[in-house]
Amino acid sequence: MERHGVTLTNLEQEIFPEAGATKRDLIDYLDAMSDRILPVLTDRPLTVTRVLRGQDAFVQKNLPKYTPDWVERTSVWAEASHREVSYALCNDIRTLLWFGNQRAIEYHPALMLAGSHHPTHLIMDLDPPEGGAFTQVVDAAQLVRRVLDDAGLGHAVKTSGSKGLHIFVPLTDDVPIEDVAAATRATAARAERLDPSIATTAFIRDDRHGKVFLDSTRAGGATVAAAYSPRIRPGAPISFPLSWSDLDGVTPADFTIKNALDHLADRDPWSDLMPPPQPLDKSLVEEGHTIPIARVAAMHEGKRRKNQKKPA
Repeated sequence: MERHGVTLTNLEQEIFPEAGATKRDLIDYLDAMSDRILPVLTDRPLTVTRVLRGQDAFVQKNLPKYTPDWVERTSVWAEASHREVSYALCNDIRTLLWFGNQRAIEYHPALMLAGSHHPTHLIMDLDPPEGGAFTQVVDAAQLVRRVLDDAGLGHAVKTSGSKGLHIFVPLTDDVPIEDVAAATRATAARAERLDPSIATTAFIRDDRHGKVFLDSTRAGGATVAAAYSPRIRPGAPISFPLSWSDLDGVTPADFTIKNALDHLADRDPWSDLMPPPQPLDKSLVEEGHTIPIARVAAMHEGKRRKNQKKPA
């Protein structure tokens, strides 16, 4: 079978255990959603998560050697591995369906366009505690919303497709990475101060004590699940855009590759709800530059605690 110039294979196989969906369902979903998902992938170095039959899920950044020549790509220097990584640019439906046929389930675009050094969004990733209810995440998201509203920053929210929420703030194309990272830290810190019984910025899991984690590390070279991307979770849910007024009545599992179009009809809420690009609030940037980077602070704290446990 061929669709949009892509030969499709093994369409009746389940895409992953507990998906409740076949590869045909995935291809049909990507095809039907292409007008919505391609705009959030275009010109962004793409990381995907694939699940080959009978194997565990794995993350793919570097394109395999058998990738067709017509797949657009860009090279990015990877500091960790000291090599050039050839990332796909998923700029058309043919490429999107080729990835689907490769059993790429999750789509995680870079926060910067290829060749750019300026993140297009400030992103807050909210993760519930182990066993925590989605209502906890919604309560924490409302704290972040208050901070952003007070700073005069427009925003949009979506489910992560897993257990949490993503809040996006679109930015003008001249904001340095360091300032975006700083403003994200300040946003999280201010939200935590509004109600520390609900939200925490503690990077070390044992220090969160049942609170929602405000992850302020989504900047620079990070990625995040794209709006409308399927996730490798039971039922094959997707990352789904919502209005703030809808958050109290849903859970992330409500939106799947099988029912997404029923919820959307002909709408594209991610595009409709996203404000225009805007400059960052200066006070957020200034405050954020006084806050240690979460991963670095956690590393130093971990070493300190380890040293404390050593016998004298």
